[in-house]
Amino acid sequence: MKYQRYAAYKDSGVEWLGDVPEHWDVKKLKFIANVQPSNVDKKTNSSEVPVLLCNYTDVYYNDTVNAAMEFMNASATEEQVKKFTLRAGDTIITKDSEDPNDIAIPTFVPENMAGVICGYHLSIIRPHAIAYGAYIKRVFECGYARAYFATRSNGLTRYGLGTYPLDNVCFPKPTKEEAVIIANFLDHETAKIDTLIEKQRRLIELLKEKRQAVISHAVTKGLNPNAPMKDSGVEWLGEVPEHWTLPKIKWFFKTESGGTPNTAKFEQYYQDGDIPWIRTTDLNNCELFETPIFITNQAVIDSACSLLPENTVLVAMYGGAGSIGKHALLKFRSTINQAVCAILPNEKIAPDFLHLYVEFYRPFWMVGAEGTRKDPNINQETIRELVIPCPPVDEQLYIIKVTKKKLAVVDEIISKSEANINLMQERRTALISAAVTGKIDVRQWES
Repeated sequence: MKYQRYAAYKDSGVEWLGDVPEHWDVKKLKFIANVQPSNVDKKTNSSEVPVLLCNYTDVYYNDTVNAAMEFMNASATEEQVKKFTLRAGDTIITKDSEDPNDIAIPTFVPENMAGVICGYHLSIIRPHAIAYGAYIKRVFECGYARAYFATRSNGLTRYGLGTYPLDNVCFPKPTKEEAVIIANFLDHETAKIDTLIEKQRRLIELLKEKRQAVISHAVTKGLNPNAPMKDSGVEWLGEVPEHWTLPKIKWFFKTESGGTPNTAKFEQYYQDGDIPWIRTTDLNNCELFETPIFITNQAVIDSACSLLPENTVLVAMYGGAGSIGKHALLKFRSTINQAVCAILPNEKIAPDFLHLYVEFYRPFWMVGAEGTRKDPNINQETIRELVIPCPPVDEQLYIIKVTKKKLAVVDEIISKSEANINLMQERRTALISAAVTGKIDVRQWES
């Protein structure tokens, strides 16, 4: 659909806004809304008022918040309850994050929510009578604002957005009646885009399930549907081809882990380093061809790190359900940190076959995970005890060849679906940006 432009424009005086419709105002946010950074933490104090806490993830992952959502229990002072209880028309934004691009992510509060409090790491943007909250929320979503707030956040490993840059950011200000039309227009149009995005995401989930099923069947049942089967003796594994063996990892492979060179000695251990160093966050569940961090030879000498050969299979041991079992097939010589287990290559089991099996087994690691940390862990011994169905080497190579071909087809469709999602998200952001900055005129729009 081609949208009309306004008849006349003027210079907003703000670089990221550019020209705005001639009859619009441009005002600092503090003149159209109150900015209230929250100081309500997740703790519960018996001397305070029991509340439900709207926290960072409630805001980050939702376009709106409502009373039907499951909020965590907490407590707050009477003053905090009065100040931070969610009201209809509020916009809540993230004010702290590990990534500057996650600063000022907004959600909208469409109804009064007695007993629900805005939590720490968030700010409430509460509109004055002259403004319209749903429009303010949409301005925070536009591409220009996203870039502005990312560059205004401060920090090195954690970023924060102070009250001053929020108070003094310049917002486009149409009439309140026009702001209502723009917000309603965007609700209608973005809902259609969101529906298409959700369909693509569901398709991707189905394709990932199919991908996992292909791998599971290949590494536990083989490719010959007529092969005689036997009981593996392992409950979750069931039957395997009769001629396959069932060794444990430790029977064929050596395993080892690494370490983290002292970051206080940055110049000695990291600066100008040329030896790759891998963390669990670098594992990509695929073949791994590069890593962003390098260490020096002195760091290897002084730490638990050692240089691993190509075709080593790497498995993450720490980090709970989100990280345990993340894996990669190493395609270059590298070192690792202490959270990664390396299964060194052995000629009896092809590296690609072992890697496919590790990918199949990933959901099972959490069953035996344990530890005293906040998140459960596995260790090298857990990995070494893993039973792996093992066909003859020539059959392994055939399974690898056929399975990779099947996976390539699935992966191509997944890649296209992900590209479609990116294009639709870009269109969504562009439409919001155009509407809230007056680049298109939607005053005549009707649903």
